[in-house]
Parts: sequence; C-alpha cells; structure tokens
Amino acid sequence: MRLDGKVVLVTGASSGIGEAVADRLAGQGARVLVHGRDPVRVRRVADRLSATALTVDLREQGAVAELADQALAAHGSVDAIIHSAGVGWSGRLDQMPPDTLRTLLRVDLEAPVELTRLLLPEMLRRGTGHLCFVSSIAARTGVAGEAVYAAAKAGLDGFAESLRYEVSRAGVEVSVVVPGAVDTPFFERRGRAYGRRRPRQQPADVVAAAVVRCLEEGRPEAFVPTWLRVAGVVRVVSPAGFRRLSDRFGEQVPPRPGGGSGDSRDPG
Repeated sequence: MRLDGKVVLVTGASSGIGEAVADRLAGQGARVLVHGRDPVRVRRVADRLSATALTVDLREQGAVAELADQALAAHGSVDAIIHSAGVGWSGRLDQMPPDTLRTLLRVDLEAPVELTRLLLPEMLRRGTGHLCFVSSIAARTGVAGEAVYAAAKAGLDGFAESLRYEVSRAGVEVSVVVPGAVDTPFFERRGRAYGRRRPRQQPADVVAAAVVRCLEEGRPEAFVPTWLRVAGVVRVVSPAGFRRLSDRFGEQVPPRPGGGSGDSRDPG
C-alpha cells in the first residue's frame, strides 16, 4: 500500500507505540486519525502531526461504534487500521481484580475485533484496505504474571490469522506485529518494572517501523526484534524443552500487595 494520501486510523496513538506509528505515517504523507482516551494528549499529538484527533474511551459501552462513526465522518472512508490501543496488568491471577480482568479483555481483544467488524465492510466494498494488529510475544510464548494479557493477545493472533483467510481474495490485507519488550510506559503502568537484561527493550519507533513496512509491503507478520520468532518456533517444535527453559529462566512473580492495574500503551 502506498501511504501517501491514505487515511489510517491508529488506536492508542497518544503515547508509546501508537504515537510512534502515527509519527511515521504522517511522515509518509498519510492522513492520520489519532485515537486515544485523553483529550489533551490526543490533541497534542494530532496538532503536532496536522492530523485528526478522535477522543474515545474504549472501555465504555458503545465506544467502539462511536470511534468507527467518527473515523468515517472524518474523511468518508478508512484505508487502514492500526490496532495499537491496549491495557496490561502484572501479577498473580488470583489477585487480579474482576473489573481489571474485564477491562483488559474489553480493550485488548473485544474492541479491535468489534472495530474491525464495523469498518471492514467499507473496505470490502472498495476492494482494498489493510488491518494491522499489534500483538505481543506473550501471545506466542506465555508470560508469568500476565496470563490474561497473554490470552487476549493470543486471541487477537487467532482472529487476525482467521480473518486473513476470509478477506485475502477481496483485496484486504491483514498483518500482525509481534513485539517483545518495548521502551514505553507499558511496564510502569502494568504495575511491575521490566526486570530482564535480555531481551533488551526496543525503542517504540523500531516497532513503528515494522508496522509501516507491513503496510507498505503487505507483510503478514513481523517480529521485533526479528530473532524473537525463534522462541515461538521452539515452543511449537519442542514444547517440553521450552517449558524447562521457561521454568529455569522465566521471571518469578511475587504477590502484589493490594493488586492494582495499569495500561500498556493507551487504552483508548
């Protein structure tokens, strides 16, 4: 897809990966729809990029339909969607507050599925479009202390792969970007700092570059960094060996007093 002049909706674009994606898209001449839930941050990014600000809180009932309506009203159509909005939480499952569990599944899985359902028909009618889902290595390998987050991202993976089979002959492309640790407010907001030396945290702009390559070249999948693909392969080829390595080198998650919640990029 040639990005110059294309209308691209980026969810969760007021910070982190989403903001970095919006920056790159604007630099390529795309007409960017900057989505987020904080009106001040959304307007700041949109004004800086001469883009359109869409302020919607995806946690609220009816919010996804409102976002779809706003996106179509802005330019009449949407050529591509970057599903970057997300929330995270770290801790033992038995300590996860019920409201946090529902919010995480709502924003990380239900919202992108619903937004795709609402905007896909117009893409199919025109015979062109691109859907890009920002997933996580947690979806491919599992991560201690992030069982629900990993499940939501794995669900998004399965949705994207299945949808690709449905729309591939209709001119609509589907991509999944699988980042590892990224240097954004994710870890601060999820309630537990990143405690590993490896893999090193990647700059958000590196993930944004992978997203843009997927759009421009029609790539179905990208890992950031690229070697993370090996972890998923090892898990499939030798699950027992992978689990032994995870038991030995994986993070241990201590109980978190009082529970708590946090958002990964921008929950919208």
